[in-house]
Amino acid sequence: MNSYIEKVDFFKGNNPEEIAKTYGTPLYVYNEEILRSHMHDVSQVITKYAYTANYSVKANTNINILKLALEEGNNCDAMSVGEIEMLLKAGFPEERIFYIPNNVAEEELEFAIHNGIMTSLDSLAQLELYGQVCENLGLSVDDRGRCCAVRINPGVGAGHHEKVVTGGKKTKFGISEDFIPQIFEITKKYNLKIVGINQHIGSCFMDPQPYLDAVTNLLRIATENFPGLEFIDFGGGYGIPYHKLDDEAPFPMEDFKKKLEPILDAFVEKYGSKPLFKSEPGRFCVAEGSVILGRVHAIKENNGHSFAGTDIGMNVLVRPSMYDSWHDVEVIREGKVVARDNLIEQTVTGNICESGDILAKARPLPQIKRGDLACLLDTGAYGWSMCSTYNSRPRPAEVMICKDGTVKQIRRRETIEDLMGLF
Repeated sequence: MNSYIEKVDFFKGNNPEEIAKTYGTPLYVYNEEILRSHMHDVSQVITKYAYTANYSVKANTNINILKLALEEGNNCDAMSVGEIEMLLKAGFPEERIFYIPNNVAEEELEFAIHNGIMTSLDSLAQLELYGQVCENLGLSVDDRGRCCAVRINPGVGAGHHEKVVTGGKKTKFGISEDFIPQIFEITKKYNLKIVGINQHIGSCFMDPQPYLDAVTNLLRIATENFPGLEFIDFGGGYGIPYHKLDDEAPFPMEDFKKKLEPILDAFVEKYGSKPLFKSEPGRFCVAEGSVILGRVHAIKENNGHSFAGTDIGMNVLVRPSMYDSWHDVEVIREGKVVARDNLIEQTVTGNICESGDILAKARPLPQIKRGDLACLLDTGAYGWSMCSTYNSRPRPAEVMICKDGTVKQIRRRETIEDLMGLF
C-alpha cells in the first residue's frame, strides 16, 4: 500500500499542510466518519441477544469523541472518577456507565454509589471495602447500591505486549476462580448482591481464538457459580492493523462474530435465562480514527545512521517508547504524500531529552527533508489520553475533520501559562 491516508481520503480534501499551519504541530487530527464507523461496528458484535458495546474510555476521553460514542449507541466503561465525570459531562446517563476500577479508595466507591453507577470490584479486598462503604452510608438491605459486579481473572491472557495482557496468572487484575467461595462469604456479610461478572484478557489481539476461549470459560464459571446474573461482560481488546502500509489484515470481525454466536447459544440453553451480554472495545473504536501531524525540524547522520527529528516527542505519543509499539509513518511535503519509492532506512525521533524518544526505528521511508510533515497513523487510542508535559512541553491540540469536511478544533493546545497556573 503506497498511502493509507490517500486511500481512505483521511483529510477529506483538506490540505494537511494548511491544517498544520493553522493549528500548529504536533497535532492530533481525527476523522469523524472513521470514528463513527468503528463505533457502529462494535455495537453490532452480538445481534441475536441483548447486548451493549461499552466503549472503554481510557483509550480516548475527549468529550467530543465521547459524544460520538453516545450517538452511535455505545455504553461506556470508566476506570476513575475523572472518567465518570467526563462521561456525565458528555451526556451519558448513569445507567449507561460501568465503573471498573482497580485499587481505589473508598471515596471513589462512594462517588459511584451516590451517582447510581454500577461498579465492578476486581479483588476480594475491594469487594470487602465496597461492602464497608455500603454499611457506612447506611444503605437499606434492598438498596440498588448494594448490587455490584466482580471481575473474574479468566486464566487466559492475550495482547500485543506483556504490559497490556490483563488476564492469566501473572496479572494484577481480577479474582481467580479459586476464590469464588470467598466472594460469596463477603457478599453475605454485607448484604451485597452480585448482578454481573466481567473479564478482560488483554489489548490489541488479532487472533480471536484466545478471546473465544476466555468467553467460553467465563460462561462456564457463570453457569457453575453465578445463577440469575443480569449481565456478563466479556471484555474487549479487538486489535487493529498497525502495519497497514505492509497490508496487514484487519481483525476478522465477521468471522469472529460467526464463531461467537454458537457459544452464546449453548450457554443460554444451559443457563436457563438470557443475561445482557457486554463487551469493552476501546482501541478498535478510535485508533484508526486519528493521525498525528508533526513537523520535521532536523535531519542528521550519526555514525552511519540517518535520523529525522520531529516535534512529536514521547510526551505526545508514548506508546513506541512504552510498549515498543509500531505506528506507520507517511511523509507529507507541501501538502502532498511523498510516494513510497526509493526508500532509505531512517529513524524518526521526537524532541524529548531521552534516548528512548524514538517513534520509528530504522524504517524504510522516503527521503525525509527538514520542513516535511511526519504523519503517524493509528494514534486515536492511548495517544492523547497518555500524553504528558514531560520536559515542560505543553500538550498538543486536537482537531476533528467532520463528516461534511469542515475542520473543528476539539481541544486547544496547552500553553506555558497553563502549566504555570498549577503552582
